[in-house]
Amino acid sequence: MAQEQITVETAVNAPIERVWQAYTSPEDIRKWNFASDDWCCPSASCDLREGGTFSFRMEAKDASMGFDFEGTYTKIVPNQRIEYDFGGRHAVVEFVPQSDAVIVRVSFDPETEHPLDQQRDGWQSILDNFARQALKASE
Repeated sequence: MAQEQITVETAVNAPIERVWQAYTSPEDIRKWNFASDDWCCPSASCDLREGGTFSFRMEAKDASMGFDFEGTYTKIVPNQRIEYDFGGRHAVVEFVPQSDAVIVRVSFDPETEHPLDQQRDGWQSILDNFARQALKASE
């Protein structure tokens, strides 16, 4: 039986166009796509179209470990929704404008190697890092 998706979200007090750009621009992605300050994202590439692929390299700053997060975009609705497949799993990113903020909600199929809480916390940390970077870039 398949597990339920995990959902994490954050609010960014910036215009939807800036939030979308921060989430989809390789230059921006390199600034936020890691869960803690002892990690980094030295490279990011994305072909933001249905059928296009992405690859983000995440590494410990001390070079002790790293991995590539890669997948294929399955649905793109500019400034609203991104869906992608990665490693046999699926994720949905929603951009929901609310008064003076944009709610960014990510739902994804969990993997079976790590506890659900650990996966949720890791993805939430990355999303919180994204929110800080997107807000900083919009100032």
